[in-house]
Amino acid sequence: MRLLAVSDLHLGHARNREALTGMRSHPDDWLILAGDIGEKPAHLVFALEQLAPRFAQLIWVPGNHDLWCPPDAADRTRGQARYEELVAICRTFGALTPEDPYAQFGAIYPSAPYKGGAHPASRPPAPPPIYVCPLFCLYDYTFHPRGITDPVAWAKETGVVCGDEWMLSPAPWPSRTAWCHARVDATEARLRALPGDASTILISHWPLRYDLARPPRVPRFSVWCGTTRTEHWPTQFRARAVVSGHLHMRTSLMRDDVPHLEVSLGYPRDWTHHRGVDFYLREILPNTDARFVPARDPFMIPYS
Repeated sequence: MRLLAVSDLHLGHARNREALTGMRSHPDDWLILAGDIGEKPAHLVFALEQLAPRFAQLIWVPGNHDLWCPPDAADRTRGQARYEELVAICRTFGALTPEDPYAQFGAIYPSAPYKGGAHPASRPPAPPPIYVCPLFCLYDYTFHPRGITDPVAWAKETGVVCGDEWMLSPAPWPSRTAWCHARVDATEARLRALPGDASTILISHWPLRYDLARPPRVPRFSVWCGTTRTEHWPTQFRARAVVSGHLHMRTSLMRDDVPHLEVSLGYPRDWTHHRGVDFYLREILPNTDARFVPARDPFMIPYS
């Protein structure tokens, strides 16, 4: 039994949809879907139809593309209503979401029933539980250098702007920042309520740290990549690993002795088709997949 992860399937692209239908079966494994399945609820339905029969358990978090809705699309949900629609779809297929209790990934440490021999009291104690924690926290425009007063204008100075500005409605919240802060408050309370000896797998579409959210080619895109309020979570909540997507930069990087894995598939231009989607599934447990370690840390770049 393994915990695997992938993100950014972007099923609006026919090439990616075709590739997903060719994925092998992994009947004993759990699969994390770390956001950006597609721009329409139908893309999520397609993904779950393909993947639910192939995996023992699916875990989903939303990405920004999943929440997109054109301003003139009167026939689609948007904002909180879109998120709730996607959660409902996941529950139809039995996929876990940020609205569900955090599941223990305990099957990698099976506890066999007592069948004689050494008395149970003499056995080594069971290891602390590992909780798989899907998070939905959005972003609040705080991933930028000090002294920036208008982050969006600062990004636009280099020609960078995210489609979220007109496609990701925060309704009924007054702003994406307000929605983000409400999500962070609620999520942090849930994480604090976990047992004190538990470790976690933290799953977020958006990176949890600013220093992991500065793509070298477009570093000011960081504005739409997370919130500084989550930067201490990996250590505070004893993360065994942090899983994210969003950047389309597959990496395995260590921060404070915690592996941070960016697990994107990406647009058709971002992956090698003859390898198939299975090649891009990243193992999180029991053995963290250390592929895609860069020769140099691509995120250790000057602030600009």
